Amino acid sequence: GSIVKKKWAVNSALMALYAFAATMLCWCLWGFRMSFGDRLLPFVGRPDFAGLDAAGFLSAQGFAGAYPAATLLFFQFVFAAITLILVAGSLLGRMNFRAWMIFVPLWLTFSYTVGAFSVWSPNGFLFKAGVMDFAGGYVIHLSSGIAGFTAAFWVGPRTAKDREAFPPNNILLTLAGAGLLWMGWTGFNGGAPYAANIDASVAVVNTHLCTATSLLVWLILDCFVFGRPSAFGAVQGMITGLVCITPAAGLVQGWAAMLMGLVSGSVPWFTMMVLHKRCRVLRHVDDTLAILHTHGVAGSLGGLMTGLLAEPRLCRLFFGDDPRYVGFVYAVRGGRVSAGFRQMGVQLAGIGFIVALNVVVTSIVCLLVRVAVPLRLSEEQLAAGDDAIHGEDAYAVWGDGETYEQSVHGSRRYQMTANPMSSKVDEII
Repeated sequence: GSIVKKKWAVNSALMALYAFAATMLCWCLWGFRMSFGDRLLPFVGRPDFAGLDAAGFLSAQGFAGAYPAATLLFFQFVFAAITLILVAGSLLGRMNFRAWMIFVPLWLTFSYTVGAFSVWSPNGFLFKAGVMDFAGGYVIHLSSGIAGFTAAFWVGPRTAKDREAFPPNNILLTLAGAGLLWMGWTGFNGGAPYAANIDASVAVVNTHLCTATSLLVWLILDCFVFGRPSAFGAVQGMITGLVCITPAAGLVQGWAAMLMGLVSGSVPWFTMMVLHKRCRVLRHVDDTLAILHTHGVAGSLGGLMTGLLAEPRLCRLFFGDDPRYVGFVYAVRGGRVSAGFRQMGVQLAGIGFIVALNVVVTSIVCLLVRVAVPLRLSEEQLAAGDDAIHGEDAYAVWGDGETYEQSVHGSRRYQMTANPMSSKVDEII
């Protein structure tokens, strides 16, 4: 809500809040079991109402056997909700809210659950193939980056005026939100082992190492190229670091986490600041918050570098005693070159599947929603923003053209009494 133009603050924040609430109900009713339940197909689970079965929760345990099944239900719900909110980041400033209300449950059902089951469920085909995704580089970030970009294509762009100038309405609140996000990622990655163990601690430390490195690299590039550090750029560098380390957090050593930070602070910076302006396709699609770069590109980099740098001892802590899970660097050093190439191939295959899944399913969902309601707001609503859509404004202050003629600050009497040169004021008025 603070990172967008003032007239879209309420709409943007409400899109996130709605997605969180709608996902909770859909997740408990059918999404959880489609993601982690009994296999229906190689890439999706069987939907049922076991997520609401209290008796099952009393007797069932999570994957690691050290916590209740209800904990897994809630922990994974928040991952699912975050993914939908990230997709919204590509669509801010023009999507019809009613279309968004329909989009959320459809996309959760037919896209997110397929990716989650395929990569994370022990019954999923990518899990069985050996894809390494510690906490969601593929399932959450690559998915949201591709889905958001695809949905942005179907919804269409913001108004020309908004595309030219879309300043954050409250940069300090943006920084506060970024701090909360960084802090919250401690649980995002640290909770992935489903236990308070060594792997969880390693994941937390690596998360902060990569993120700090990425933020600093992004700031340095901004200083070098644009001549000054940017608060908004720092937030972007922080996000790409968090995203990049996510698939590797508990699987790599500290030096590798910092190396990943160097990559996540530079490659997405290049794709966003340089490549985006030169590529016709990227310029054509209006990805409001650059989710493709900060999550799609950074998530892919994280997945590939996981396959490159995953440390065998840490892999055993997370995946168990399975020799398949090894980074390319360690495989070559141990004389298992073929295993290293295999792991890189599996990581690439995971990227290919998630990209294809989200391009196809997101397109179908958007086309289905378009049959019921327009995907894009009317031109009148686009011009007015929050007030036309919700009848509410984020801040009762001047800005975006409001005059507040009845306020004391807008009255002629105030201007005359506030300035001793009242005759001069009269002339100006």
